Amino acid sequence: MKIGLGLYRDSLTADNFQFAVQAGATHIVAHMTNYFRGRDPSISSGDDSEGWGDCSTDTLWTYEELSGLVQSVRKAGLQLAAIENFSPKFWSDVLLDGPERVVQMEGMKRLIRDAGRAGVPCIGYNFSMAGVWGWRRGPFARGNAHSVSFDASRINPDLPVPDGMVWNMRYRPARPGAAPLQVTTEEIWQRLTAFLTEIVPVAAEAGVRLAAHPDDPPAESLRGTARLVNRPEKYDRLMDIVDSPANGLELCLGSLQEMPGGEIYDHVRRFVRRDRIGYIHFRNVRGKVPNYVETFVDDGDIDMAEIVRILRDEGYKGVLIPDHTPGMTCGASWHAGMAFALGYMRALVQNADALGPSWSQAKSLAAAE
Repeated sequence: MKIGLGLYRDSLTADNFQFAVQAGATHIVAHMTNYFRGRDPSISSGDDSEGWGDCSTDTLWTYEELSGLVQSVRKAGLQLAAIENFSPKFWSDVLLDGPERVVQMEGMKRLIRDAGRAGVPCIGYNFSMAGVWGWRRGPFARGNAHSVSFDASRINPDLPVPDGMVWNMRYRPARPGAAPLQVTTEEIWQRLTAFLTEIVPVAAEAGVRLAAHPDDPPAESLRGTARLVNRPEKYDRLMDIVDSPANGLELCLGSLQEMPGGEIYDHVRRFVRRDRIGYIHFRNVRGKVPNYVETFVDDGDIDMAEIVRILRDEGYKGVLIPDHTPGMTCGASWHAGMAFALGYMRALVQNADALGPSWSQAKSLAAAE
C-alpha cells in the first residue's frame, strides 16, 4: 500500500509537494479543475443556487499540460497516481445527453489518449448532474474542528439545478425560461452505459484506468436528478457494464459508509478482489444519509485499522489518500489536518503485519478449526 496526497489546482505547488514528501507520501492525486473560480470556497453549498464556481472558460487539458504536471510531480520526488474529476465544461452534454455530446466525446477521447501518453495512469470521475451538494461547513469534528455535515432536513432536495449548470458548477450562461433539469434513474444509467461503452476501450488502449466516484451525498435523488452509485452493489453494476481493468472505482470509504445498509467491510473486500480500484479516499464519518458528519480519520464509525487489515489480506498495492480532513485550529489549518491524517495512515500501513488478522479472516480460521 502507498500513501498519497490530494491537491487542488491552486495547491499544486513545489511547497506542497515538499510537504507531501515530508509527511511520508509518495504519490499525488491532482485536481486540475478550478472549482471555486469566482466564488468564495468557504461557502456552504446547501442552498447555494449558483454553485461552486464558473468553469465556462475551461478548455480541454493538453498533452503539454498533462506532461508538465507529471514531470513537476516527479521532480519533487513523487509520482502522479491520478487526476481527479473532469471539468464539467468538457462533458456537460455527455452528462445531460445534449446536442454537443458527440463533439464532447471526441474531446474526451483525445484527453484520455493524451493523458496516457503523458504518463497519467488513472483519471477519477463522478457521473452526476447535481454533483456534491447539500453540505454545511462548521465546527462538527472533534474539538470543534471545522468539517462537513449533511442533514437532509435542512435542505430542499428538490431545489432545481439552474440552467447552464451541472455538477454544481456553471458551464454556460443561463437561458431565460429554461425548464428545470430532471433525470430519472433509467436515464442516468443509460447515459453512463453509453459513455463507458464508448470511452473504456479508448482508456484501455491508452493505459489509463477510469475510476468512478460514488455519490456524495448518497441520496436516492437530489435536485430533481437521480443518483448513480448510492449503494455499494451499484458499483458492481457499473463495473459489469464494460468488463475491463480500465473500468474501475475511485473507492471513497466515507461515501460507502454513508450509504444505507450494512457494514462496509465485506464490500471493501469484494471490490479489492475484483482488482479494479484506481485509488482509495481514506476518510471517516459518523452517521449515514440522511444525517452524517465527516470526522477525523480515527474518530468515526469505520474501524480504519480493519480496513487496512482487509487491504493487506487481499494484497492491495495501490494508493490511499486522505480526503475531506477536518481543519485544525492553528495558522496552517489545512496542512495540520492533512499531516495528522497522513501520519495516522502511514502508521497503519507500516504496521499492517502487526495488526493481526481481520475480523472476517479470524472467523474463517476459527471455522476451519
